[in-house]
Amino acid sequence: MHNLGFALDGAWRVLLAGLLLGAGLPVLFALGIRSLAWADAGGVARPAGRTLGYGLFAVVILGVLLGITFIVATGFGKALSFEHIYPTIVPKH
Repeated sequence: MHNLGFALDGAWRVLLAGLLLGAGLPVLFALGIRSLAWADAGGVARPAGRTLGYGLFAVVILGVLLGITFIVATGFGKALSFEHIYPTIVPKH
C-alpha cells in the first residue's frame, strides 16, 4: 500500500512540473502577446500593457535559458544548484 502512495506522490509532482514547464511557458508567452496587443488596441497607447508584455517575455526567456543551462550542465557531468538566490553550476556529488 505504501508503494501506491509513493507512486501517486511522484505522479502529481511530474504532472505539476509538466504543466508548469510544458504548458506554463507557452501560456506566459501568449499572455505577453495579448498584453502587447492590448497596449496598442484602438490607437490608444497603454504603457502598462507594454510593460507587462515585455515582463512576461523576460520570464519566458529566463525559463528557456535556465532549461538550456540545466541540459548543458548535465551533459558536462555537473549539476544545477539553487542554494543561493541565483542558480549556479556545481560538481555532482
